[in-house]
Amino acid sequence: MNMLEKALEKSKKFESAVAKKTVKHQQQENEMTVDKQAGDQKEQDIVTFDWDYLNENGFIRIDDSHSRIAEEYRSIKRPLVANALGDRKRDIENANLILVTSSVPGEGKTFTSINLAFSIAAEMDKKVLLIDADVAKPSVSKVLGIKSKFGLIDYLENDSLPLSDIILQTEIPGLRIITAGKTHKYSTELLASDRMIALSKELSERYADRIVIFDTPPLLATTQAEVLASQMGQVILVVGAEVTSQSFVMESVKKLQSSSDVVLAILNKAQRNLNAGYYGYGYY
Repeated sequence: MNMLEKALEKSKKFESAVAKKTVKHQQQENEMTVDKQAGDQKEQDIVTFDWDYLNENGFIRIDDSHSRIAEEYRSIKRPLVANALGDRKRDIENANLILVTSSVPGEGKTFTSINLAFSIAAEMDKKVLLIDADVAKPSVSKVLGIKSKFGLIDYLENDSLPLSDIILQTEIPGLRIITAGKTHKYSTELLASDRMIALSKELSERYADRIVIFDTPPLLATTQAEVLASQMGQVILVVGAEVTSQSFVMESVKKLQSSSDVVLAILNKAQRNLNAGYYGYGYY
């Protein structure tokens, strides 16, 4: 082999080594990109909240357990938790499923649903799943600033969609959320479907140690809340103080009496001067 051939051979070996090194470097970069994307996706999967906004609008702060609103919801949740997880759960079918509704819009049902979920999830040994079942006008996602690809309606419509794909993890360890999902012209029928009944049963039996809160439409505005109430163990009727007429409240109670064993009422937006500087809850 002459000098020129030796030089060409050496050059080929060098180019081959450079090529291999470039491919390896590109593979490393690709792996780093995939790892970064996975990390970014993991961060995106955890729902975080704008606590300043929520605090300004009267919601509970998880890091302030002694606020007025926290104390009030601590009292509100006691009978609900006792029914759901205590000795009484044996006497109440689907005791851990709690529906929150109102007679008409604007009484504070979503305010109540979110605060109740925050209050229960703040306890070290409690787990809560908050479901936005007001599929016509979803408010939970709007208030909490949540964007998700799939929600309740998507799950009910698609038999191949697993439940785990619609449950969102939040920055509060004990709190998970399911959004309403896409709009659907047959949403009432979907909420009354066998798949919804099966979901309620699964949430009640498989997740018996978890409290599930359904934020639903007003009773007198649609039939959806009444349909769901028959699948719930407990119902909360939120009543706006000095807003809702007694006839509306009585009509709502009548609708619920045949659907659920336990119906509790919360008077929202009430002003009670119990002592200096203390007023009723619910100014959202």
